[in-house]
Amino acid sequence: MNTDTRALAAQALAEVALRGASLRDAMERHAPKLRDPRDRALLMALLSEGARWWLRFDPALDRLLEKPLRQKEPQVHALLVLGLVQLEILQLQDYAAVAATVEAARALKKPRLAGLVNAVLRRWQRERTTLLAELDAQPTTRHAHPAWLAKALARDWPAQADAVMQADNVEPPLMLRVNRRRSDRATLAAQLHAAGHPAEPHPWLRDGLVLPHSTDVTRLPGFEDGAFAVQDGAAQAAADLADLSDGLRVLDACAAPGGKACHLLERAAIDLTALEFDPQRADRIRQNLRRLRLDARLVIGDAGAPAGWWDRKPFDRILVDAPCSATGVLRRRPDVRLHRRESDIAAMNAQQRRILAALWPLLAPGGRLLYITCSVLRAENEAIVAGLLAAQPDAQAVAIELPAGRPAAVGWQILPGDGDLDGMYYAVLQKKPA
Repeated sequence: MNTDTRALAAQALAEVALRGASLRDAMERHAPKLRDPRDRALLMALLSEGARWWLRFDPALDRLLEKPLRQKEPQVHALLVLGLVQLEILQLQDYAAVAATVEAARALKKPRLAGLVNAVLRRWQRERTTLLAELDAQPTTRHAHPAWLAKALARDWPAQADAVMQADNVEPPLMLRVNRRRSDRATLAAQLHAAGHPAEPHPWLRDGLVLPHSTDVTRLPGFEDGAFAVQDGAAQAAADLADLSDGLRVLDACAAPGGKACHLLERAAIDLTALEFDPQRADRIRQNLRRLRLDARLVIGDAGAPAGWWDRKPFDRILVDAPCSATGVLRRRPDVRLHRRESDIAAMNAQQRRILAALWPLLAPGGRLLYITCSVLRAENEAIVAGLLAAQPDAQAVAIELPAGRPAAVGWQILPGDGDLDGMYYAVLQKKPA
């Protein structure tokens, strides 16, 4: 293990936790600086777990330091969080973790603080039992979730709130979606096994393969040939609920990064329009379509303002993967818990209502609209759908059921950890025949 990797991780984690950078962007900026795949894997582990457990170990440093370092020495502060993560979460050998973290302070060109780093980590080891008990006494530090979200979970899912937060703190499996236009599940599974990657068919997702741990997917057999894509199982359910057949005209209204759009194209010979507001995010759709050898009409536009892009021809299916709080995917995107604010929810609710109201007239009579979020908050899910049903007399909810999750007031809710999946909400609405 390279001590420079820890220094690099501290720089990146300070950007994520203290300056609002996304984990993905930080990783993409810093990983190319490391040549050894093992160092890149360590960097990813440190960054992911550092973001996941920041809200537990960041407050602990207030007990361990006489003067806070967050503002004056943000990288050293992040390095100390990573030191505690190595000891408590990654469970690296105590001596190696402490010594390597002290060396990382020197690699950050902070040699005068190396002694402080050593002293803080040694004190943690001495007082560990007492400090952990104090952290466990508060829900926010026990589960490393912001207070507003812990409160919202207790309100919306009182019987499941603790289980949801525990699931958020477990590394998710790596799930692949086989591109049935380029391969089949049995063939790809055999290729992965032969390359030393134990992949098992998902028990109920027809295109899903599950690997126990994350890896560099670009090095897996079939990646360059477009034989698969990375997609959590909860998101793969969209293709089943869309009820596709050849020849349908389909709109994916909030399409980036393109996972669900590509899955729809893999399932049936449809005329698909992929709509995205952000041109940079639209590039990711284009890249995914190209790698998977799929074709769609890619349009840059606002789903809430169809006049700017719609050709006046109705769609048989509309998929609305609405902008949301992402509170269902904290295990896969741990930095969301650092960046999302309670005040964001009202603005998202307004956007969700605006998009649904604008797109409903575009649906053909007898057609289906699939509303999706990766949120676990009722205000973003059944409350939004119920509002559309109340406002549109030609709209009716279609009863749905999946092997994981539970019925919501309208639709279906998968909570994080249900079936070892991410959190995802689905509702299917049908337009009554004219």
